[in-house]
Amino acid sequence: MSSVPKNKAELQKSISVAFQKILADYATIPSKVSREIGVIGNVKGTEISVSDTISYLIGWGKLVLKWYDLKSKNQPVDFPETGYKWSELGKLAQHFHSEYHDWSYDNLIKEFTATTDRILVLVESLDNQKLYGEAWFEKYTLGKMIQFNTSSPMANMRGKVRKFKKLNAIK
Repeated sequence: MSSVPKNKAELQKSISVAFQKILADYATIPSKVSREIGVIGNVKGTEISVSDTISYLIGWGKLVLKWYDLKSKNQPVDFPETGYKWSELGKLAQHFHSEYHDWSYDNLIKEFTATTDRILVLVESLDNQKLYGEAWFEKYTLGKMIQFNTSSPMANMRGKVRKFKKLNAIK
């Protein structure tokens, strides 16, 4: 989906479509190659595994849920994550990879699905005003922050995963 969501319905569609597309690609990758290095990493000049791409998407999805949970309780939020600055997103990506390194491919996909489902439930629970009518973090609306950290990275990772599949002749 190329257009940027501007309301709740568009955000829900953007997340659902990006999720279904990357999930379909993950389903074609045998678990035995899921830990092979060969996907372009988030840190310049690095390569990661297909499993690492899922870890990355889970990590960002869970951060979105954590941010919302804390802010809704009027508790402070360390954006993007405690111990990391916005200028250290590569280190944060590597943290996600190590956090899920011992998980099976099947369990990663289940966790990614569950995390995405929780985000969609959150979006469903909010109205357009809460999602797009007010600044939520600095100048960004909550809807924009959700999109930046769900459907956008899903689409980005899908391109990288598809390139890996092509290079490895995975149909």
